[in-house]
Amino acid sequence: MHRYFEVNGGGHNIRCKLYYNDLKKIRRCVLFCHGFGGHKDNSAAEKFAQRLLTKHPSCALVTFNWPGHGDDVKKKLHLADCDQYLSLVADFVGEKYAPEGLYCYATSFGGYLTLKYIASHGSPFRRIALRCPAVNMYEVFTAAIIGPEEQALLEKGKDVAAGFDRKVLISRDFLEDIKRSDIRKLDFLDWAEDILILQGTADEVVPFESVRQFADDQLMEFVPVEGADHRFRHPGTMEAAIKAILEFFDL
Repeated sequence: MHRYFEVNGGGHNIRCKLYYNDLKKIRRCVLFCHGFGGHKDNSAAEKFAQRLLTKHPSCALVTFNWPGHGDDVKKKLHLADCDQYLSLVADFVGEKYAPEGLYCYATSFGGYLTLKYIASHGSPFRRIALRCPAVNMYEVFTAAIIGPEEQALLEKGKDVAAGFDRKVLISRDFLEDIKRSDIRKLDFLDWAEDILILQGTADEVVPFESVRQFADDQLMEFVPVEGADHRFRHPGTMEAAIKAILEFFDL
């Protein structure tokens, strides 16, 4: 089953989705953080929730919209808002649905934001699984998400709609912010043993070698998934990722 709810605080209205079996029996929860251009009705989150709830009836999964994504009310994307969204949702979900432990499963841009968050605030999660995290976020944006025309408009101070299936409005300030916020320069060794990274060898958005090097530098467990593209659409790759994440969480 699923239900929608909202988390409010600091002037923010965050739209969330909860997957569950029995509300009265939830003891642990996975917070799913989608990628750039995604939304709370993410198909990967739903597929993971189905497997999670079948194997662990007392667990739940919560996903939410990043600012400016899906049906979020904000018009533009700002890193500071992303940080506050994650803080508010993690605090709310941890208190309400995860008395025995909160976990995180984040993909791509969501992985970048999760790492950036724990470097600044510490980790509220027992364990974190990152699938194709955009550790080189600025390069991913300029090489795979926005083209030369969009970059030229941003340089002139104009906002542009960027993304894949769904577009998100970004500004020059946002692009400069992610350039300054290079998580590869940060130290995650305090949390390394509780972080798993899965990366597709055929990822067309986030280069395989960039993620492998980051995992090596930070002493994080790294699992290459042969033939997987950025969205893990190749047959069998998403199932392999789900299996590995559930084993790592050891729920």
